[in-house]
Amino acid sequence: MNKKSLSERDICTKYITPALERAGWDKMEQIREEVTFTDGRVIIRGKLVARGKAKRADYILFFKPDIPLAVIEAKANQHSVGSGMMQALTYGKILDIPFVYSSNGDAFLEHDRTKSSGKPEKETGPEKEIGLDAFPSPARLWQKYCQAKGFDDSHKRIITQDYYFDAGGKKPRYYQRVAINRTVEAIARGQNRILLVMATGTGKTFTAFQIIYRLWKARTKKRILFLADRNILIDQTRVNDFKPFGAAMTKIKHRLIDKSYEIYLALYQAVTGPEENQNIYREFTPEFFDLIIIDECHRGSAKEDSVWRAILEYFHSAAQIGLTATPKETEYISNIDYFGPPVYTYSLKQGIEDGFLAPYKVIRIDLDKDLTGWRPEKDKKDKYGQAVEDRIYNQTDFDRTLVLEKRTERVAQKTSEFLKATGRFDKTILFCEDIDHAERMRQALCNANAAAVSENYRYVMRITGDNEEGKAEIDNFIDPESRYPVIVTTSKLLTTGVDAQTCKLIGLDRVIKSMTEFKQIIGRGTRICADFNKFFFTIMDFKKATELFADPDFDGDPVHIYEPGPDDPVVPPDDSNEDFEDVNGDDGNNVDLTDDSSGGRVKYVIDDVEVFVVAERVQYYGKDGKLITESLKDYTRKTVLKEFASLDHFLKSWNQADRKKAIIAELEEAGVLFHPLAEAVGRNFGPFDLICHVVYDQPPLTRQERAMNVKKRNYFTQYGDKARIVLNAILDKYADQGIENIESLNVLKLQPICRHGTVVEIINSFGGKKQYHKALKELEERLYQAA
Repeated sequence: MNKKSLSERDICTKYITPALERAGWDKMEQIREEVTFTDGRVIIRGKLVARGKAKRADYILFFKPDIPLAVIEAKANQHSVGSGMMQALTYGKILDIPFVYSSNGDAFLEHDRTKSSGKPEKETGPEKEIGLDAFPSPARLWQKYCQAKGFDDSHKRIITQDYYFDAGGKKPRYYQRVAINRTVEAIARGQNRILLVMATGTGKTFTAFQIIYRLWKARTKKRILFLADRNILIDQTRVNDFKPFGAAMTKIKHRLIDKSYEIYLALYQAVTGPEENQNIYREFTPEFFDLIIIDECHRGSAKEDSVWRAILEYFHSAAQIGLTATPKETEYISNIDYFGPPVYTYSLKQGIEDGFLAPYKVIRIDLDKDLTGWRPEKDKKDKYGQAVEDRIYNQTDFDRTLVLEKRTERVAQKTSEFLKATGRFDKTILFCEDIDHAERMRQALCNANAAAVSENYRYVMRITGDNEEGKAEIDNFIDPESRYPVIVTTSKLLTTGVDAQTCKLIGLDRVIKSMTEFKQIIGRGTRICADFNKFFFTIMDFKKATELFADPDFDGDPVHIYEPGPDDPVVPPDDSNEDFEDVNGDDGNNVDLTDDSSGGRVKYVIDDVEVFVVAERVQYYGKDGKLITESLKDYTRKTVLKEFASLDHFLKSWNQADRKKAIIAELEEAGVLFHPLAEAVGRNFGPFDLICHVVYDQPPLTRQERAMNVKKRNYFTQYGDKARIVLNAILDKYADQGIENIESLNVLKLQPICRHGTVVEIINSFGGKKQYHKALKELEERLYQAA
């Protein structure tokens, strides 16, 4: 057998797996092959979506379930032993795996990530080559890992505690596992203040459950308190992720304490109050709890004079774990000062890159009065006869101290136009300045969607802290199966804690200066819901809130920013404050600070000033998460030249590719935005001509022109009648839809091609599958010949 002729899979089966088994690794329990650990970034193509390439490790070796020790990257034997090491190291870092290997079937190259650099003693470097029969056993790698971490037997008892096994098949994603293991290890070492930063929609509560479960089962932590500031967070936690705790768990309500449970869920507001007798947490001794989980810990618990902070300091001996998507760091408030640096961070940007979170488009709409301001004429009175103060009112005043009713109507109109063009029943949240603004926006949206509202009045609803009818609809709004409500207006009530899986449009008619609040609002749309075709969402910005994308504290930038002009469609051309919150605790004693009300502010209402949409500018964000400040063409040129330094290099790669779709996908992965580029250059140009023209300054040909050139050459005469007809039809498909759509055998199932027989019959008319692919390859070569 010629070893160099074997495929990578053959090398794994015949050499690597047997070597692992000889070393004592259990094939059923400890060895996992071809492990896909991301879903692949969602790539938006107009109204359609595709998935980028998912990350996959050839081998992950586990000491026991969910405790990985090694990752192996395999290569075919014509490569060197270490040719897979760079990729393996990348995976090792992402997956937080200590030992990394590369192999071509001759030997292993080992990289020990536990070895720190710069040690003065005789310690060898991190890499060495070992024979196939010298691969370390599970016990040996575990010993090395524990020795490097300083774990003794008391630590091992905790860090090896099993995860909760879900019979329904729910397992931690890779980043959840990393967060869980790092937290449990930190607790085992005696660390009592821990911060976990995980983007909205990445499963913080499930992560918290597994942490609690493992520590609870190990009897390291026997009484646990889970704190949150919203009823919906507590209730969702109790009936969903924390359900396995069963009778050991209780929710503190009606200000009654029962000390017979082990797992306690509580609202901050339900155990505290302005009066000393309302601080019922003091009925527990300071040593009662030995673990406290603080959900959404950015909202006040790190502030030194906060009543929430008082709870944490009262139970100072307990280990305290803060969970947040948006750690707050200001001159006055710091999560890091209290909890210390995060033991793990999983960002919005990484979640989008991995394909676990939805990317988004941004539509920026500038209104004339927002840009120029508005000054009342002399002796101007508002709608209710109130004299309007003479000064210039600008965007920060609108809907707070001055209402332009025509502006509200314009926002409602643009929001409704978008929904009518994209999805009449797509769940939508429109964030307003205060409760009064949310109510007026509800009315304007009802008028803009009169037909839909007449069918069901719940098509548009206001959900704010003061409105019981609206709050009663939260569960319906977040339920993917429930059609109504469709559009909800709010101020702050829905900024956090609402798991709106199918929310596809977020409207911002609110001045937002807080990065924490901005990230929370964006998080309302980041969940992917494949069952309901929700893979991305849109942000419609009326008050420049999305300028916060440029802030260095923000991550996870939009794939597209669109600014329509006054006469442009609202759909993009490639598509045809302090945020403390509370909602009613069970005892009814909570103060609702969820939404701003206009309170004692003077608010003028003007009903006779027209407002118009102005300006048009399109901006994009690149794959690196930076705002593309140059033109789209310049950005494309720079991006492509990183991959293909010359025209000859590009042409050679294009012509040698078995499937042109692979080259297109590679460029999309690199950040090339083909759909917006086609809008700028010409919709009838395919990816090949867009690249040649924009990057290498070559004259482009449309798909129709390329197809016509092939027909003029009349080379189809070498084929039989049926094959000629099929090739002509495929050529027409190329002219209409592009090269990507003709490379799959599925093209033979489409009209009018399928009229000429089944897929097998059509292929046989070419003399077989090999001959069909040869004919298609020749067709592609003819298409891209110089005219």
